[in-house]
Amino acid sequence: MLPLILFIVLVVVVVVLYEIRERQRAKAPEEPKTSARPDGCCGEHLVCERETLLQTNAEIEYYDDEELDAFAGIAPEDFTPAQHDAIAQVFYTLQESDVPGWCRSLQLRNIALPPDIREEALLIVRERRSHT
Repeated sequence: MLPLILFIVLVVVVVVLYEIRERQRAKAPEEPKTSARPDGCCGEHLVCERETLLQTNAEIEYYDDEELDAFAGIAPEDFTPAQHDAIAQVFYTLQESDVPGWCRSLQLRNIALPPDIREEALLIVRERRSHT
């Protein structure tokens, strides 16, 4: 009986320590990444952080996608198939020139992209940056 009680206490301690560590990690600010490009952009984000910081008064621009506001704060892995399809429908109807602005709009609205759409958007943004 005593070994079972000790095991349960050990499990509870591990879970509590894990939760404390996760909360501290969530509160800790991210370390800035070093720039790999001469223009100061690391190229790892849909919208350049440098541009975003310069646009501190940026207003949200909608791309006929107001219904996506319901997805604010949802992690990409938690999207239902219907939510994924709603985001995909907007993305695939955008003109390529609108993709960077749309991504900026989503960031301002705290809407994450599903990984597959995020990768496609990154490709478009990188192509547009390399041509400018």
